[in-house]
Amino acid sequence: MTRMFAVWAPRAAESVRLELEHSGQEMDRAADGWWTTQAEAVPGDTYQFRIDGGEPLTDPRALRLPKGPHGPAMVHDPTGFAWTDDAWRGVALPGSVIYELHVGTFTERGDLDGAIERLDHLVALGVDLVELLPLASFPGHHNWGYDGVGLFAVQESYGGPDAMMRFVDACHRRGLGVCLDVVYNHAGWGSRLWEFGPYFAAEGTAWGSALNLDGPDSDEVRRFVLDNTAMWLRDFHVDALRLDAVHALRDNRATTLLEALSAQTEALAARVGRPLWLIAESDRNDPRTVTPRAAGGTGLDAQWADDVHHALHVLLTGEDTGYYADFAAAGTLEKVLTRVYLHDGTWSSFRRRHHGRPVDRRTTAGWRFVVSLQTHDQVGNRAQGDRLSARLDPGLLACGAALLLTSAYTPMLFMGEEWGATTPWQFFTDHTDAEIATQITAGRYQEFAEHGWGSVDVPPPQDLQTFLRSHLDWEEAAEQPHLRLLHWYQALTALRRERADLRDPRLELVAVTHDRERGLVVVERGEHLVLVNLSDEVAEIPFSGVPRPELLLAWDPATAICGDRAVRLPGRTAGIVGPSSRHCSPDQPPLL
Repeated sequence: MTRMFAVWAPRAAESVRLELEHSGQEMDRAADGWWTTQAEAVPGDTYQFRIDGGEPLTDPRALRLPKGPHGPAMVHDPTGFAWTDDAWRGVALPGSVIYELHVGTFTERGDLDGAIERLDHLVALGVDLVELLPLASFPGHHNWGYDGVGLFAVQESYGGPDAMMRFVDACHRRGLGVCLDVVYNHAGWGSRLWEFGPYFAAEGTAWGSALNLDGPDSDEVRRFVLDNTAMWLRDFHVDALRLDAVHALRDNRATTLLEALSAQTEALAARVGRPLWLIAESDRNDPRTVTPRAAGGTGLDAQWADDVHHALHVLLTGEDTGYYADFAAAGTLEKVLTRVYLHDGTWSSFRRRHHGRPVDRRTTAGWRFVVSLQTHDQVGNRAQGDRLSARLDPGLLACGAALLLTSAYTPMLFMGEEWGATTPWQFFTDHTDAEIATQITAGRYQEFAEHGWGSVDVPPPQDLQTFLRSHLDWEEAAEQPHLRLLHWYQALTALRRERADLRDPRLELVAVTHDRERGLVVVERGEHLVLVNLSDEVAEIPFSGVPRPELLLAWDPATAICGDRAVRLPGRTAGIVGPSSRHCSPDQPPLL
């Protein structure tokens, strides 16, 4: 079968040769630094490029890399997969619950087919969108994924591109959308993109070389990114992309890459006939990230809001070192649950400067902010990779879940959180370059010192046991007290779906009262109240404004509604009060 091969090479290149598995041929110079040729090749054939007679190089746009990001590319035909999701009409991000997972540690198999076997668990949990940590081909067997080198290829140890298509297809059959984490703010360690032209900016980042998005000859670099996002959304039927650390993008153009991505995705959604979403991770605390392009923003659909995580973490654990310090102040919880950011132009002691911009609640809905109790970052970037379950009892975990899953935001769960998994999730790598491995380990110690965590015992990232310890233990989910917590999460997502008040994104309608002395939190959500008692003592919490009040959900069976004016709430527990549930599903247990 005759196929077209193309590669962007340095402008000064005098020759580019296509090296196929059993033959080779010179390529023709095309416009703007591209070289092309047609050759006989079928899926499964391997190939590389040779520039000016140099060593063989891996295609930067390779769709399959069976021997890793520095080995020969393999011809792959993405149109050859037999999709069964013709009836899939996409998922609405407003009102959704996201579930973040790492394919390599989600199951014992550690690949995409293994993850398919656990999808029914996510359906029962009430998840709408499954977010996968990056899958781009990286050196070695295991990695978080943020060291991706072959950005167009799915990591082979996860099953390669066909396994990714099987996973997306299986999700769609179950009514689950798929979000893929992608990284464009830096290139993975060991990337050789520089061999093909000015892919890298002059100044790098702490994580690796920065892509050249606004310098000379950067149009093709930008096209590289735009084509990559289009491939995942179009060819792999992915429903959303999570854009890693967009604040680190080196891009000073008048029309930024983020705006270009927004425009392209909007046009692609119209062509495929289903909604497509772009979610940013940004440290800027800037609502312009999710402001429409016509109103002067970048036009992305949603962004992570770490301030909410930090406030909930401090509330539940009392930890107030490093970047958590500011979040121990009075009024923090009330502010982040109603206005998103604690730092919205205020002084940040960790950054030692003023930070952020206020959210206009009249024009920006809460669903545009993805919030969490735990994420791969907030767990894995702790020295020991310890989860909240390492320090909190199930009652306090249930309290945190109640505040998260009834918020005006888009809640995201981290794999295993729903049953209080006791397995850690640590930082692990499998770099094949010994020098890079040494630099990574040294960087971890420096990072922990900057966060004020002092001298700690950091698990060696390159140690295989660090990776193995981070696998979920699925047997826990069927045992107490984990099973009880799992049922609590299921009940919360079901109630959120059933009661519009509990997913209402209008931030101006949320009211929060935090009695720090007594450890009580009351969140008003329309005609519903979310009640949390973090203390060890029983509390009677008065309320008003709930017609036909009923205790819809309670962690502790001793919780009781007292007439129509108060709730008796045991310590370290949570409850939800709302109008009579006579129209609720009869199989939904009110008490857990």
